[in-house]
Amino acid sequence: MSSRLVPSALRACSRPASPPMRFARNFRTSPLSLETSSAALPLRKPVGAFRGGLFGFLLGTTLASAGTYYYILDEYRVSNELLTEDIYALQAAVHNVHNYVSSLEEKMDANQKKKSESSIP
Repeated sequence: MSSRLVPSALRACSRPASPPMRFARNFRTSPLSLETSSAALPLRKPVGAFRGGLFGFLLGTTLASAGTYYYILDEYRVSNELLTEDIYALQAAVHNVHNYVSSLEEKMDANQKKKSESSIP
């Protein structure tokens, strides 16, 4: 009896711990299913987080830059109009001062003529 126990114990120790894979499944397709797969829609590449983030960043930067550009352009136009109005106002003031000075010079000349005529007798 002991002679029977020893060989059976040796057989149990010599077995591998996991059973070998005997039932591997083979995938096969029929000609009908092969034909239908050719009519399937083409696969779309998913947009990755990096590409999507980079696209979003560039789009946001472009929109912010365009908004800033038009804001600065509008501010430049407004300030240019104000400066032009100030220049025209200054030009009008200089013209008024010039007219006033020329009228004073004429009065001074007329006054000097009167003095010179009255002192001649």
